Amino acid sequence: MAAEAYPTPHAGQRITASLLRSMQPQVARKTSDTSRAATTATTADPHLQFTVVAGAVYVWWGWIKYDAATGGDLVMTFEAPSGSLGEWGGHGPGSVVISSSSTPTLQTDSVTTQGYMLRIESNDVTQFRTFGGLGAGTALTVPINGTLRVGSTGGTWALAWAQSVSNATATTLYTDSYICLQRTA
Repeated sequence: MAAEAYPTPHAGQRITASLLRSMQPQVARKTSDTSRAATTATTADPHLQFTVVAGAVYVWWGWIKYDAATGGDLVMTFEAPSGSLGEWGGHGPGSVVISSSSTPTLQTDSVTTQGYMLRIESNDVTQFRTFGGLGAGTALTVPINGTLRVGSTGGTWALAWAQSVSNATATTLYTDSYICLQRTA
């Protein structure tokens, strides 16, 4: 089977700016920080959203930079048009941060004397996943990627997020976090 590509130009087809643009990944990048405190209701991020087409298939990847209180953490999910399917994963700290003196002992990092349990599960396209926090001012990152198969209804596909546990200290997604979305079929 051949690799997927969208669109597939045909011999003799006129190359237009619109055709070339449709071949490139779309990029949504946060242009300012967004903070949310005392809320566990996931809401679409104001910057990390795309319009997706009914019946289309996309692959995507990105990088999320955040900080969160140890008790607040970060929960992420995706809002997708009805009937959409797909999978996503993120490699980030688990919601329980373990001290270096715990059993078993974890490797410590250069910022603190704590280690991280890494979350690497595969998730359905609209399933949430929680990532841990180390306290306000300690930035963490989650590389993310996945697939999206849009059903018979197009619409908005967006990263939605909140705190895992309501906390007065805000959880913040930082400027320059991004998602790239590439249509493949």
